[in-house]
Amino acid sequence: MIRKTDFYINGSWVAPVIANDFEVINPADEQAFAAISLGSAADVDKAVAAARAAFETYSQTSRDERIKLLEKLAEIYSSRADEMAQTISREMGAPMSLAINAQSAAGLGHIKSFIRALKSYSFGHILNEHAPNEYISHEAIGVCGLITPWNWPMNQITLKVIPALAVGCTVILKPSEIAPMSALLFAEMIDQAGFPPGVFNLINGDGATVGEAMSHHRDIDMISFTGSTRAGIAVSKASAETVKRVTLELGGKSPNIVFEDADVAKAVKSGVLQCFNNTGQSCNAPTRMLVQRSIYDEAVETAVETGKKVEAGDPAQEGRHIGPLVSKVQFDKVQNLINEGIKEGATLVLGGPGRPQGFNQGYFVRPTIFSDVNNSMTIAREEVFGPVLAIIPFDTEEEAIKIANDTPYGLAAYIQSGSQERAQRVSRQLRAGMVLINGAQRPGGSPFGGYKQSGNGREGGTWGLEDFLEVKATSGYVAA
Repeated sequence: MIRKTDFYINGSWVAPVIANDFEVINPADEQAFAAISLGSAADVDKAVAAARAAFETYSQTSRDERIKLLEKLAEIYSSRADEMAQTISREMGAPMSLAINAQSAAGLGHIKSFIRALKSYSFGHILNEHAPNEYISHEAIGVCGLITPWNWPMNQITLKVIPALAVGCTVILKPSEIAPMSALLFAEMIDQAGFPPGVFNLINGDGATVGEAMSHHRDIDMISFTGSTRAGIAVSKASAETVKRVTLELGGKSPNIVFEDADVAKAVKSGVLQCFNNTGQSCNAPTRMLVQRSIYDEAVETAVETGKKVEAGDPAQEGRHIGPLVSKVQFDKVQNLINEGIKEGATLVLGGPGRPQGFNQGYFVRPTIFSDVNNSMTIAREEVFGPVLAIIPFDTEEEAIKIANDTPYGLAAYIQSGSQERAQRVSRQLRAGMVLINGAQRPGGSPFGGYKQSGNGREGGTWGLEDFLEVKATSGYVAA
């Protein structure tokens, strides 16, 4: 059993104010493999005090000083990337190939992307040529509380920690208590890179205690939260008391519109595999496949053929298989939603309740596809966060847009069409923060975030830096 019960506060590993051990479960065998401690409001106070003191000097460091620290961190991360992948695989069940090539790799990719953005970012400029004595500056907002989820741990940690540190903020990170081991490893890297004491602090804990204390804390200037919409609402309410900035990256129910002029086989196969990637535990997964009626039967057949080839397997092994869900809570939620889909009359064409054949332990689920879904069904409206695809027919372009937008979420949307003109026309009408046409991949530095109940703010690139900056206007400025 690994014991990692200390927190990283003010440049040192320190014991919690009150010991409160919590077991970390390997979702593949349902056995505890590590123990952490859950923190308290008193631990938050210690971390905030350290971050507040460090902000006085760290916020005044030069861009070059911060770049050197981040470049050192990237070097260390690269040297320990395989260790990070193994840690992520064990704590949240990502198969090793995914853990190496996507989960761990995302962290290093974001560090490098933010370094590039930082090097070119302008922190100050005159308002315009007609107002040369009005100077606009962009300054670090202050002490930032960062709350991250379990499904893409390093992706989300680096999307928050790195831009905050890049612009001169100091931070308190609360990773998910379900998958905290990668965050602890990341804290070791921060320490090894030589960031000044108090600039980065880590406290483990649950949302109801540590997350709540951070949201309420009057000496935290900003909260950046990624997680469920329900929890995001709670964070916003708690943060409102101190009028702190809150950025949120929340849930999704992303539509994938397949028009009859698309390469149907390619589009559907890609859509199924994307939906099932990371065992369906991605907020931007294309979980609603909207298919034009003239190609609907063909699409369902292709989806089933593709889904049959997706197998569950041991996450410790490399390969194209999917792993388990992260926890029993998540397993039970997905099982309930699959049963709800059957109950409400959707046609189960692949998978269904229970574990895959050959599994009697671990939070493994059967890759599941429903056809004949309508957009009022629970499986079409709620974020399942498992490998469950709902296929919905439509007749016209206008109907497809209406169905796609008929959701409280607005994170991502996908369009498959042989007509670029149509794809662009439809993209302009979709209420989503990100639209991907014909299998396009999002490049590093592109803004990640959504509309409506998928949150506010944008992560990545220049937008990620600006989330952590205040704007100051200085009048009467005379250039030296």
